[in-house]
Amino acid sequence: MDQDSAHMVAASKVPLLKPGEYEIWRMRIEQYIQMIDYALWEVIENGATLPKTKIVEGVMTEMPITTAEEKAQRRLEVKARSTLMMGIPNEHQLKFNSIKDAKKLLEAVEKRFGGNAATRKTQRNLLKQQYENFTAPSSEMLDQTFDRLQKLVSQLELLDEKLSQEDVNQKLLRSLSPEWNTHAVVWRNKADLDTMSMDDLYNNLKVYEPEVKGMSSSSSSTQNMAFVSSSNNNTSSTNEAVNTAHGVSTASTQVNAANSTNIDNLSDAVICAFFASQPNSPQLVHEDLQQIHPDDMEEMDLRWQMAMLTMRATTPQHYVLEILVLNLS
Repeated sequence: MDQDSAHMVAASKVPLLKPGEYEIWRMRIEQYIQMIDYALWEVIENGATLPKTKIVEGVMTEMPITTAEEKAQRRLEVKARSTLMMGIPNEHQLKFNSIKDAKKLLEAVEKRFGGNAATRKTQRNLLKQQYENFTAPSSEMLDQTFDRLQKLVSQLELLDEKLSQEDVNQKLLRSLSPEWNTHAVVWRNKADLDTMSMDDLYNNLKVYEPEVKGMSSSSSSTQNMAFVSSSNNNTSSTNEAVNTAHGVSTASTQVNAANSTNIDNLSDAVICAFFASQPNSPQLVHEDLQQIHPDDMEEMDLRWQMAMLTMRATTPQHYVLEILVLNLS
């Protein structure tokens, strides 16, 4: 692939200018054009070496290009201008299309999108405010915090706002979330903090991140374990109550099956099953039950079944027992 073909392929990926991001685009387009052909950027920066124009009979006339060097310069001029035009949004193509000189084209784009002194000052003040209020939430990883702060610092530098190395490092340390406090205090008192690069400080802090985030995770795990333990205890108590009720229900079901045979035995089994399930209740013996009239026993059995239906609907055992005791009294 020759140089012209390579240029055409690379030009399809030219950085596109976005509103509010002129400084970044200016940096990227410079790197991009230098990568394609450094001579193109020289033409944009210094202008092409072409014959001067002259006025003939009151008309501005360009001197003819005659030498090979002049033809080469003209070719570079056209390529440089075309590359710049490809980086300009479509809605602005007509505005800049009339500018045929690559150097003048970049100057016009800078004037339109780069802003004047007043707009740059406003933008600089806004970025300085963001820098002063910069903080890192606990959920954010160290590399994310570093990248956000580095972007702010770079934007301020593009607007000629210089920050000392110590100030930037202190800002990073002060912005970290509370779990970093122990390490932040140590590093804020380092003697070489004013000369240490921000990258070095970041890498030194990165060593402690598993420990810091691990402590945070351990704390969360401890809380989760306590919650699970409490839940298990509650579940255990609930299961115990349900199992007890189920045992009583089973006894009642078995007694109901025998209802047609012997009402006395049925009632005896029901009452004994209930009181047997209560560890602190006085235990009745069969002889005590013999003193209850059979008709009363049948009525008590019906009330017992009603209490069991209530238990299935409400679940808490103490409420069921309260109803049952009232019914039996």
